[in-house]
Amino acid sequence: MNIILDCDPGQDDVISLLLAMASPGELEILGVTTVAGNVPLALTQRNARIVCEIAQRKDVKVYAGCERPMLRKLVTAEYVHGDTGINGIEVYDPCHPLEAQHAVDYIIETIRSSEPGTITLVPTGPLTNIAMAFVKAPDIVAKVKSIVLMGGAMREGGNCTPSAEFNIFVDPQAAQVVFECGRPLTVMGLDVTHQVLCTSDRIERIRGLGSKAALAAAGMLSFFDQHDTAKYQSAGAPLHDPCTVAYLLQPGLFEGRQCNVSIETQSELTMGNTAVDYWHVTDKPRNVNWIFAVDAEGFFDLLVSRLARYSD
Repeated sequence: MNIILDCDPGQDDVISLLLAMASPGELEILGVTTVAGNVPLALTQRNARIVCEIAQRKDVKVYAGCERPMLRKLVTAEYVHGDTGINGIEVYDPCHPLEAQHAVDYIIETIRSSEPGTITLVPTGPLTNIAMAFVKAPDIVAKVKSIVLMGGAMREGGNCTPSAEFNIFVDPQAAQVVFECGRPLTVMGLDVTHQVLCTSDRIERIRGLGSKAALAAAGMLSFFDQHDTAKYQSAGAPLHDPCTVAYLLQPGLFEGRQCNVSIETQSELTMGNTAVDYWHVTDKPRNVNWIFAVDAEGFFDLLVSRLARYSD
């Protein structure tokens, strides 16, 4: 499967990248595009390049994209991820190069030059890069095979406002473009990601693998755990973004439902809310495969088995 990973690393984005990079038999990573979100763009592109070095994937190209949302001021989440975005490991200026091409132009060029239905987009941050590519080049939309993204919430409410999940809240206008694009869309919202908790036992399973990649993952997850375990009084922090890649690798771990999902872009009170028509009370088109359940043990078995592929 050919994929473009669009992200804003973020510890959970890093785990998603490591999972994908450890799965070359199933996933061909055409490129990694970064966007401002958890931290500003200068840090997300740097963090993605650090991951390429940790994973020893010199072949993976990294592109920097949009440094702010389409219409709103940027909101970031250092209070969750730390000032680097990937606190929990030593952060440095990587040698892995940043490509000169803008991420939006890379997405457009790559999809345009591909056969129709051969590229899946995997966004795990605000949807600015994807939406800007679709707006700038509407002809590419029909060529996209599918989109598997992390964002939104229904029963879990919001994690940065009472009703909005962070990725959608940061750029609701971009989310509206993507959710209305007409391509097959699978969405990992908080309803499912809050079932995948980084408990101390699960982190120690990863740490016990002993490789540089595993130790980095465990270090970042130990930091990442601190905010959400205090916030939710849970046994571990939700591991949001890797649900996208896990779905591509083992969709049978997840359960979903075709629903209409609309994005709130007008009300400041509920800005970025994902209105999920779970019970089909409207006649709006069912534009999303809304994932609501996951086999959490199976998810972590998959994650640990793939991280075990890394060696020093």
